[in-house]
Amino acid sequence: MSATIATKSKLAIHGGTPVRTELFPAYNTITDAEKKAAMEVLDSGNLSQFLGCWMDDFFGGPKVREFEEKWSKMFNAKHTISVNSNTSGLFAAVGAAGLGPGDELIVSPYTMSASAICALVYGAVPIFADIDPDTFTLDPKSIEERITPRTKAIMVVHIFGHAADMDPIMAIARKHNLVVIEDCAQAPLTTYKGRMVGTIGDMGVYSLNYHKHIHTGEGGMVTTNNDTFAEKIQLIRNHAETSLRDKGMSDFTNMIGFNYRLTEMQCAIGSTQLDRLEAYVSERIENCHYVAGKLAQLPGITPPVERDSRHVYYVQAFKFDEAVVGVHRNAFIEAVSAELPSAHLRESTGKLIGAGYTEPLYLQPMYQTLQGTKCSFNCPRYDGKPNYGKGLCPVTEDMHYNKLFTHEYMRPPMTRADLDDFVHAFEKVYENRFDLVSKNGKH
Repeated sequence: MSATIATKSKLAIHGGTPVRTELFPAYNTITDAEKKAAMEVLDSGNLSQFLGCWMDDFFGGPKVREFEEKWSKMFNAKHTISVNSNTSGLFAAVGAAGLGPGDELIVSPYTMSASAICALVYGAVPIFADIDPDTFTLDPKSIEERITPRTKAIMVVHIFGHAADMDPIMAIARKHNLVVIEDCAQAPLTTYKGRMVGTIGDMGVYSLNYHKHIHTGEGGMVTTNNDTFAEKIQLIRNHAETSLRDKGMSDFTNMIGFNYRLTEMQCAIGSTQLDRLEAYVSERIENCHYVAGKLAQLPGITPPVERDSRHVYYVQAFKFDEAVVGVHRNAFIEAVSAELPSAHLRESTGKLIGAGYTEPLYLQPMYQTLQGTKCSFNCPRYDGKPNYGKGLCPVTEDMHYNKLFTHEYMRPPMTRADLDDFVHAFEKVYENRFDLVSKNGKH
């Protein structure tokens, strides 16, 4: 424990002096290279070259194609299709997989809502499997327990940047003839046993949202080694129905097109940032290992595992043991948060630390009332009875309400001094944790 806070001191949450008040540095991946790339596009006057009919420009302009080719090379994928968000990419992937009314998609409940909503878009039903208590990714055993004759696909989420256990998941999928879609929104350059996630299943979807590892403001990329899936995703991205006749398509399933196109400007920016992705990821990993080594010295706080995975740390997730620490996680993390400021460019989003991640999706009103869409839950073709009751995924609920906490105070360009301030906040609260007990004896 640091000598600077080894003695008792008043917690900031109780009116004491915070460990730090100066905002942490911004995570900003925009450099002069992006500005130059953007100006080249502006000077060309060609901000987008997509046309919604079957011709050469159906596939977009030169910057779109350059970015897609560059992504394919880096991620070892046969095909890459750019889209305007990870959410759009998930919708397109589910559409390409052929899901529709009466079908079920197995998905994690501990993820961003789009990972499950993509089923409802096509009239299918999300079925939630539980997570592994150490990696927080889908538990293969729970997946197998949820499979029914209606199951059509599995949505694997590489949450926080750690790979799901893909070998048993793929074995289950092949056994039951299921499509596997990998949600890699938080996992660019994550590997599983040396293989790049996003290329192990049938399709992989990545995010270029503003708070991801690299970003184009909004945007996404879909990878696949399957020619048919690639063709369908390209069609769904760009008004599929207008090109089916000219392309000679015979399978019209889910070939109602959308406009999921990424612009020349965004692709120029993304292509430039892709050159630095490895550097950003490596710095995150180094920072997270440093923080983990420090916080592991506090009994009851367990750093994240790296099981068969190169963990790229979208956020860093720890487990908290109330029985060891002596206070509830929520009170502890609230006190740590009070010791720290936010970061530049993130002032409006609050502190970069939180208890839990996202409420288990099946507890949201849409699933509790079964009123998400008239087609999915009440479709005549659907003869299932989805269970969305509390207790459905006990590991997920325990992690969310009691044990897991995440933070982003490890992003580049955090210095060792910045990381030490973060660690000192934990040490200070840990040293004074029993001051968090309320007058009625509850934490």
